[in-house]
Amino acid sequence: MTDLITILAAAFAAGLLGSAHCLGMCGGISGLFAAGAQVASLKTQLPLAIAYNLGRVLSYAFLGVVVAMIGSTTVSAIPSLAGPVRLASGALIILVGLQVAFDWRLLAWVEKIGAKIWKRLVPHAKGLIPATSVSRAAGLGLIWGWLPCGLVYSALLLAATTAEPASGGLVMIAFGLGTMPAMVLTGLGASKLSAFMSKNRLGAGILIMILGLATLAMPVVSMSGASGNNGHMHQAALGRKQETPNIRL
Repeated sequence: MTDLITILAAAFAAGLLGSAHCLGMCGGISGLFAAGAQVASLKTQLPLAIAYNLGRVLSYAFLGVVVAMIGSTTVSAIPSLAGPVRLASGALIILVGLQVAFDWRLLAWVEKIGAKIWKRLVPHAKGLIPATSVSRAAGLGLIWGWLPCGLVYSALLLAATTAEPASGGLVMIAFGLGTMPAMVLTGLGASKLSAFMSKNRLGAGILIMILGLATLAMPVVSMSGASGNNGHMHQAALGRKQETPNIRL
């Protein structure tokens, strides 16, 4: 449970602090709500922006469940992978931190694969623009959640390491909720937010890497403790064996 809480915190932080990347990828579509719907009031824009982003987060959650199911199946088939998978969670969070800090495209090859799926979805997305209603905005968000994005794929890899469908979905929800403040504000015209997040990218990445180190330390400490307990139990068993008197009949 402690591991999951740390992973959820890391996923949320990656989404929140990596928002500069998200603004570059999805900020334009968020801005379409005001321009496309030709609305001027905050009361009208806000529901559209929220609906779009909730749709996007739901897509993330679905993908999180799918990759976690794959992880669960793999671990069930090869139980010896359980320990390394837990270590992989921490390592992946550190990689996410590096990606946020230096805008590295560590998963560019995965983005190319995702682009093939995205090409099939683009025509459906175009049919929902302009997003003039909550339902159209939510539908657009559901499709836009499949946009090829290295940061999203990093979070998905993290979700896969949970090896539990529900946990994988929660990881992606946490990540998606982290991106929402920047995305909603961008949809409402907060143009200076991208520049602010870009200036603080290094600090954001370092914070995420610290969470990764903490996640990495947990299974290491756990395994060390288990190993030490086994040693103590073995010594205690030997002591009891030596203390048992030999009774000859």
